[in-house]
Amino acid sequence: MTPPGPPFATRFAPSPTGPLHFGSLVAALGGWIEARHHGGVWHVRIDDLDPPREEPGAADAILHTLTTYALEWDGPVVYQSQRGTAYQAAIETLREQGLAYPCGCTRKEIQAAASAHGPIGVVYPGTCRDGLPAGRAERAVRVRTMGAHIAFTDRAEGRVTTDLEAEVGDFVIRRADGLFAYHLACAVDDAAYGYTHIIRGRDLLACTPPQIHLQRLLGLPEPEYHHLPLARNQAGQKLSKQNHAPPLTDDQAPANLVDALALLGYTPPPALRRSTPAEVLAWALAARGGSEPSA
Repeated sequence: MTPPGPPFATRFAPSPTGPLHFGSLVAALGGWIEARHHGGVWHVRIDDLDPPREEPGAADAILHTLTTYALEWDGPVVYQSQRGTAYQAAIETLREQGLAYPCGCTRKEIQAAASAHGPIGVVYPGTCRDGLPAGRAERAVRVRTMGAHIAFTDRAEGRVTTDLEAEVGDFVIRRADGLFAYHLACAVDDAAYGYTHIIRGRDLLACTPPQIHLQRLLGLPEPEYHHLPLARNQAGQKLSKQNHAPPLTDDQAPANLVDALALLGYTPPPALRRSTPAEVLAWALAARGGSEPSA
């Protein structure tokens, strides 16, 4: 008999497209605190699914920053670039069951044919759902969403409901360039490593219904979700690499951790800014044990 996994398991899953910034720190810290508070595990997974967008050395820099900020992880680091066999097996399962199909459309054709835009982009109009048009070859693989209504309760957002076909459409699980899609990789890996809770930024809330859809089609367990508040710049934009968020620096680790705690709903004393990262984290765990912050 397989022994039960930890009662609480989560992960921090950055993409190696650049160094960590403050928004990344909020997501990492939020998950780390919950895992430690519940006596569970906190893993690090490098979501290196898109080599053209990756920055050389970024993965190592991310791990260095986490260590500098005293955010120690459990177990070995997982690299999604090494998980292709599992993703391909999931695609084959879906195709064998008629739940996924080949798509020959180009991006330009989809843009021209689509009549709606959903929370994660253009809603695919279903052009290849009943078979490839004559003379067209397979470019991507899509999963069927017909009749799929996804409902789940997020710890921060409450009840979330999505008409997947109308709001997202049949989405890609293997891209035209042969790379595996984010939704598929997340669904497969979150189940493979036994994550009971997915704690991440609120910008990924719209990604959750497609991932739950894949979990259900593949017979995988559904974790609980908690989407954390987003860090924003002075213009109100989400801090991200695309918006040129400055990288975290080693010498500002305590102050940055204190600021991240404040965004997560804690009220750390100003004196913590002059302490060590380990002392900031110890304070956070003590505060978490007293009462749960709102967020």
